[in-house]
Amino acid sequence: MNLKEAAMREAALKTLLDTVKDAYDAARKDTRAALEAAAEETGVRQMAAALPDGPDIATVSLSSGEAAAKVTDEVAFTAWVIAHYGTEVERRFVTEVRAAFRDKVLGALTAAGGIEWADPETGVIHEVPGVAIAPSRARTHSLRFKKDGRNQVMAAWREGRLAAVALPELTAGSGS
Repeated sequence: MNLKEAAMREAALKTLLDTVKDAYDAARKDTRAALEAAAEETGVRQMAAALPDGPDIATVSLSSGEAAAKVTDEVAFTAWVIAHYGTEVERRFVTEVRAAFRDKVLGALTAAGGIEWADPETGVIHEVPGVAIAPSRARTHSLRFKKDGRNQVMAAWREGRLAAVALPELTAGSGS
């Protein structure tokens, strides 16, 4: 392959890649919205994906998000640590809580699902300021193909059976 052919091939594939990526992102957003609505309305959290004229090829499933403790007010959290655990503060040009102590407290708060921390040495329960339990990983969904699902999709694409479903602009020519 010469340079002109290589450049043309790259340009064509990049155009297709960008078009597919945009369409995939939109399809993923639509699927997520439909899964969220189904979960809220009927409790359904997964659905089989099937070819228009064929078998199930995959399953889409709504996953739960995760919540974790995180510092939301650095000043309040640092002031609390200074007041109660001064040895866990490092002073430089700025005052900040030692990373190991921050991780220890946030880990315990995440496990407890709240902002009250029981000091393991004294048993004193502290309501830790400047910390909240907040989403750390957004709720999303997954797509798991059946054993031969990808091959079935590729065969359907080659045979033109997905023209109306996936990227009709590739077969019709969108002109953009």
